[in-house]
Amino acid sequence: MPRQARGEYLDPNTVQVIHGVQRCVRRAFLCGRDKASGKSFEHRRNWVRQRLELLASVFGIDCLTYTVLSNHLHLVLRTRPDVVATWSDDEVACRWLRLFPIRRLEDGTPAEPSEQEIGTVRGNAERLVEVRRRLSDVSWWMRCLAENIARRANREENCSGRFWEGRFKAQLLLDEASLLACAAYVDLNPVRAALADSPEESAYTGAKDRIDDLIEQKLQRERQTSCATDKDARQPKRWRATRSWERSRRPKRSCWMSPLEIDETTDSPGPDPSPCGRRASLKGFLSMSLAQYLELLDWTGRQLRSKQRGSIPAELAPILERLGMDTGAWCDLVNKFGKLFKRAAGSAARLATEAARRGQSYLQAPGAKFLAVTSD
Repeated sequence: MPRQARGEYLDPNTVQVIHGVQRCVRRAFLCGRDKASGKSFEHRRNWVRQRLELLASVFGIDCLTYTVLSNHLHLVLRTRPDVVATWSDDEVACRWLRLFPIRRLEDGTPAEPSEQEIGTVRGNAERLVEVRRRLSDVSWWMRCLAENIARRANREENCSGRFWEGRFKAQLLLDEASLLACAAYVDLNPVRAALADSPEESAYTGAKDRIDDLIEQKLQRERQTSCATDKDARQPKRWRATRSWERSRRPKRSCWMSPLEIDETTDSPGPDPSPCGRRASLKGFLSMSLAQYLELLDWTGRQLRSKQRGSIPAELAPILERLGMDTGAWCDLVNKFGKLFKRAAGSAARLATEAARRGQSYLQAPGAKFLAVTSD
């Protein structure tokens, strides 16, 4: 079957959740340690993370989680055209000029756009509509990521040529069950590849960033508790309040990603754009707490490492059952997610609906064997 054009199923005007995979050319370790020469390119993984953080602050796209490995990366993204629709014309123009500035400073960073430069985008109605659409387009997100890293790597090695093997692989996630399985699959990639023993040791993953923030919060609480008995407690009340305020304003490492838990008590039914400017919106993406997700992730990682499947812990089983998932096949689903689902992931009913939307008979290869995500 010929590969379907991406524009036929990725719609920047609709809220969609996409699992994207981008691989280095020939799957070479262009972001890790070259086994042939022994040269290390580990610092490029930080390039990717920094670029992702910038893109999250510009695009109307939520980054749900990510993993950057030595020769490829995984992203789980949620397009938010509803958030982009709330932006003024000036904000759309300013965000676009952060990606494609007309002027740059001496160090190469984008210069603050002038009123005239903003007017060149705002004053062209057709261009403004196109720019607004691009700011919720996953293809443009991946283009702005891949091109930047490729140029920096080629400049570093004083060479030219391809860095990425081709266009990224895009996989639609059609329901919450497939999203949970995919998020666990992405966050546990270093564990599956035997690069780490646990999620908290898995560098450059969304789970690691969230865990680091939890650890930092714990340390802050301990410092605040101990402060009551040390000499700082004898300082003026105003000084202590300032120190506490400064600690609370310290930016979290994971703030550029979407919150994990869907909080029905606080999440508004509308776009709910983020006021901090580091991410598109404040909406979560799973109906479980961060603690529950990390516990499920830790347990699953231990099973994948030991290859001796235990039973799902009693406190975690109801979460999977609520989503209609086969708890006995959970580890196989996470371990083989990339092989079980191709162009889309979801329940049999959701896959059939998506195939009909695309005008196709099926989305998996004929006769392919895969685990049903849900029971329907």
